[in-house]
Amino acid sequence: MNDHEIDIRNCYEVRTSYVITNINKLLGAIHNDMSDDRIPVTVLSGPLGAGKTTVLNHVLTADHGLEVAVVVNDMGEVNVDAEHVAQQSDLAGDEEIVELSNGCICCRLRGDMLEEVGRLAERREFDYLLVESSGISEPIPVAQTFAMGFEDADFDPTDTYELDTMVTVVNAHSVWESFDSGAALVDDHPEDDAGRVPEAVLLEQIEFCDVLLVNKCDLVPDDALEEIETVLERLQPRAELIRTEFGDVDPTEILGTGRFDFQRAQQSAGWKHELQHEHDHDPQAEHGVTSFVYQRRRPFHPERIAGVLSDLPDEIVRAKGFFWSAGREDVAMGVDKAGTSVRAGPAGQWLATLPEAEREQYFAARPGLKEDWDEEWGDRMTRLVFIAREFDEDALIDRLDDCLLTDAEMADDWDAFPDPFEPEDRRELALSSR
Repeated sequence: MNDHEIDIRNCYEVRTSYVITNINKLLGAIHNDMSDDRIPVTVLSGPLGAGKTTVLNHVLTADHGLEVAVVVNDMGEVNVDAEHVAQQSDLAGDEEIVELSNGCICCRLRGDMLEEVGRLAERREFDYLLVESSGISEPIPVAQTFAMGFEDADFDPTDTYELDTMVTVVNAHSVWESFDSGAALVDDHPEDDAGRVPEAVLLEQIEFCDVLLVNKCDLVPDDALEEIETVLERLQPRAELIRTEFGDVDPTEILGTGRFDFQRAQQSAGWKHELQHEHDHDPQAEHGVTSFVYQRRRPFHPERIAGVLSDLPDEIVRAKGFFWSAGREDVAMGVDKAGTSVRAGPAGQWLATLPEAEREQYFAARPGLKEDWDEEWGDRMTRLVFIAREFDEDALIDRLDDCLLTDAEMADDWDAFPDPFEPEDRRELALSSR
């Protein structure tokens, strides 16, 4: 395994720019019920090349009259996005650009960003804050920054800002090409020491949003667009899907929607919906897109399951969940397949390993946990969700069943099984990243 195959969760070096501009009043876009006088915020996410900046420019140049502050977070030493916004947006009145380097607004620059938006809020020369995050920004930390603040920052945004809408821009053409070729869902690739897998970040951006803009639709046939939208609906059933060409979106679709709800957003991913509703099979696959849950109470042989997970079919767009690996009775092992990237590793502690008093507290808080409790093994089990297109799920189920311990292996010493999931530093194992 190469060093770059380990997810070390570091960040790219980026620059962040803040541009304040004036455009006309956006009639009807902001809620009438804004009595708390907080500044609403929309966050634009999406991979490099999806069209976030084009969407931003369409909003800024629209003749609707809203005073907007814009945060542009771009990768690289030169903030190309911010320069492009400044050149294309027909700025009127004062403009201000503040550059921050060596970080990303979802992690290293969170405190710095709050300091700047706090300074802007003191002047209160705008009605709305529009944030364009970088292609590798994870959406949940950005949302938490505005909804909950950040412990290392002096400015608390919750009294001044209200997170209104999380928007993700998807490149329909890139997704279409990946379906046909089995290539990655995004074109950009991280440096060897960057840590983040763009496909995994894209899936997180899709799974945690209120609005999905399917951009560059003019480059994709209608039947392929329908399949792409069906896949996106499986990945994120809660979001509003909007087709766009050249990033041209009605500003009222992404500003002042009032759609953001942190708790609902956290639970809105399609794989979570499948697990919670225990859908073992979906007989009504639309456009060849299906999803199913694999659940078993017998542990996997670690080498055999590693072999299957490292060779999952390209037709599987998303796989997520946890499994029981023989010899690892202390932790639940997690699986995360996003496009061509497959990773697995320790994901949490089994309740069965906790002291009885602590375990009873969990049972009291979530009585349903006892329904899945096994007298011998407790909550140890496997539950994996697969979202795929044009896929033979029965063949995969057979392969997974072959990975389960046989009756003879159940009587063996499980600790003697070779375990590819336990590198010395206990980081997750990159099983596939083509």
